[in-house]
Amino acid sequence: MIFGITMLQLTDIKKSFGTHLIFSIDQLTIPKGIHWLKGANGAGKSTLLKIMAGELPFEGEILMNNSLSIQKNPTAYRLLLNHAEAEPIYPSFLTGMDILAFVSDVKKGNPEQIKQVRETLSIDNYLENPIGTYSSGMLKKLSLLLAFTGQPDWILLDEPLTTLDIDSQKNLCRLIMQRHAQGTSFIITSHHDIAHSDIDYNKTYLLEKQQIQELTSVS
Repeated sequence: MIFGITMLQLTDIKKSFGTHLIFSIDQLTIPKGIHWLKGANGAGKSTLLKIMAGELPFEGEILMNNSLSIQKNPTAYRLLLNHAEAEPIYPSFLTGMDILAFVSDVKKGNPEQIKQVRETLSIDNYLENPIGTYSSGMLKKLSLLLAFTGQPDWILLDEPLTTLDIDSQKNLCRLIMQRHAQGTSFIITSHHDIAHSDIDYNKTYLLEKQQIQELTSVS
């Protein structure tokens, strides 16, 4: 993990679906920290996170840590950035352990780290079962486990508190703060009132009317 200059720089970003412009971002620098991305349904929050995770094509450039280009160095870039979707979908015939083993190998995770996250999120032996048998809460916990695997500089969490029970929400907030103390930065979207949760946010961004702006306070 890089503990020096840790930032994401977005330049001339444009994303459209067909002729419909989702957003246009001329210049945005997101420093290390924990950041809340706000916006109404359909504003493009999930799309923006997927673009930043290298999961959707787009116009423009994203640099990590002043050097890694998502366009020119996609493998090295993705190794340092993990993403958990709001509504994760995995092949129903695979088990959670199948997916976890693959991601752990790619992201260079380790058994002790995985054990700690499983204990924090109360993920029991259902990972041995086919994913098609999982509830929405089980799927969410699997996606979070995968997002916390490895040593990423950045973790992007799309609606991470949705479908989690109260205890799991609190444990996730604690896990986020623990990983942040170890050097990991976060961008989080949520419709929950996370401004008053157990997470200490550094900045809040609002995606609205095809533009993004930094708000003056976390509220």
